[in-house]
Amino acid sequence: MKKFFILSITALMLSACGPYSFTGVNTTAESFQVNFFQNNAPIVEPGLDYDFTNALQDLIQNQTNLQLVNRNADLIYEGEIVNYAVSPMSATADQRAAQNRLTIGVNVRFFNADKPEEDFEKRFTFFYDYPAGSQLLTVKQAAHDEIFERITQDIFNETLANW
Repeated sequence: MKKFFILSITALMLSACGPYSFTGVNTTAESFQVNFFQNNAPIVEPGLDYDFTNALQDLIQNQTNLQLVNRNADLIYEGEIVNYAVSPMSATADQRAAQNRLTIGVNVRFFNADKPEEDFEKRFTFFYDYPAGSQLLTVKQAAHDEIFERITQDIFNETLANW
């Protein structure tokens, strides 16, 4: 009898909570599209546009059950890469750069067919610091991976995460 009572209470509590998504996604949308993010930065890094577009598509596919389509999607992501810059960040005692920073900025336009009030245009930026003695070429892949992971997660959070 006691087990039945505990089981009944547990079932009642779980049914009252409703569906839960571990990513916090709460949308009626069924599909999304990510249009090509052209590289319009003053410094053009070859392939950066394709890599970023694919990174955003992959993140949304991996964290939601939305269907990726080429047109007429419920959610549309578009924009352009607007910044790709390397700058010195800190100096040594003899006034040389001790660390460099790669910064990437992406301008995003988001459209929600179901909720047009959620449409926006916003810039997302992140950076990667590396030793000044290293060439960008040697850290580029790790830098791009880390920056894309952060920017795409920020875009996801802004558009789909309802925490």
